[in-house]
Amino acid sequence: MAIKAGERMPAGTLKRMTKEGPRDLSTDELFKGKRVVLFSVPGAFTPTCDAKHLPGFVQLADQIRAKGVDTIACMAVNDVFVMNAWGKASGVGDRILMLADGNGEYARALGLELDAKGHGMGTRGQRFALIVRDGAATHVNVEAPGQFKVSAAEYVLGQL
Repeated sequence: MAIKAGERMPAGTLKRMTKEGPRDLSTDELFKGKRVVLFSVPGAFTPTCDAKHLPGFVQLADQIRAKGVDTIACMAVNDVFVMNAWGKASGVGDRILMLADGNGEYARALGLELDAKGHGMGTRGQRFALIVRDGAATHVNVEAPGQFKVSAAEYVLGQL
């Protein structure tokens, strides 16, 4: 069952790239005591994700942070090296935290996994955006198949 607004975020571990190499990041570290925008894409470097979804958050990062958001994080069922390379190629700098859910465990824990086997991509995460305050989801925006509206940076900014 997919997470709903008002529910606690499930516990889990994601990976991020640091200067020292790949490191685990617990969801407790990510969410506790913070206001976080977590958005998920089906895959790094895929068409809508690369042309619209991530760039929108990069462009609006300062405006989103000005609304009291501590962290903007992008999650995908890709490995930490791919997420790091995508972040560099997209010029995210320190505006967006690029998080790898390599085996799709966190997408599954959220109830937001996506069967993309028909496209040769295995199991991925759905396209979504969550606003989280101190470990509880306040807004859950999950896209309908083939859509890109409610998880877009502009839409999320309007909810803050």
